[in-house]
Amino acid sequence: MSDDSAKTARVRLARGVSPWLLPTVAAAAATSLLTRKDKRWALAAVPLTALTGGMLWFFRDPDRAPGQGRLLSPADGVVQSIDPWPDGRTRVAIFMSPLNVHVNRAPLAGTVTSVQHVAGGFLPAFNKDSDQNERVVWHFATTLGDIEMVQIAGAVARRIVPYLSAGAKVTQAERVGLIRFGSRVDLYLPEGITPAVAVGEKTVAGVTRIDHG
Repeated sequence: MSDDSAKTARVRLARGVSPWLLPTVAAAAATSLLTRKDKRWALAAVPLTALTGGMLWFFRDPDRAPGQGRLLSPADGVVQSIDPWPDGRTRVAIFMSPLNVHVNRAPLAGTVTSVQHVAGGFLPAFNKDSDQNERVVWHFATTLGDIEMVQIAGAVARRIVPYLSAGAKVTQAERVGLIRFGSRVDLYLPEGITPAVAVGEKTVAGVTRIDHG
């Protein structure tokens, strides 16, 4: 399924953006009104209006038809690395650029067994030590066993917003959280499951198949 066909005409704003967006919208509106009285306010109104438009684009959250596969990508972005893990699992790390949608989705149906916030630094997501960044670790009980997904903050992202808590039932491709100005999501494939993606490949959350059938 292509990226274009996966996206429908309906686009909403992501949950959890109000603390960032509302002050910017208010400042843009206020300075635009003041420009009517004094044109010098345009020096503030123009960049604030442009910033508002940029944030509306950044925090978009399009509806999507789920793709086909046992495990779907949890994030829009580019596969940054694929690494075998000592316990037999395979980690697929997906880097999200500022142009990507930053709402993350459940890779498959199941039950959320834990959502753990882990304090850490704010290194750029492409840094090899970004594993120690601020992050939220998810575990899902599924037909494939325990599935781990990690939302990782980057140099700019300072807030990860989970939409669900332990005990919640999820459907495949359901929205589970947001990384504001976020940067990376890691998905751990169970032992015996090989990735269907390659390093450098683009992914679409809830659409791109991650595992080989």
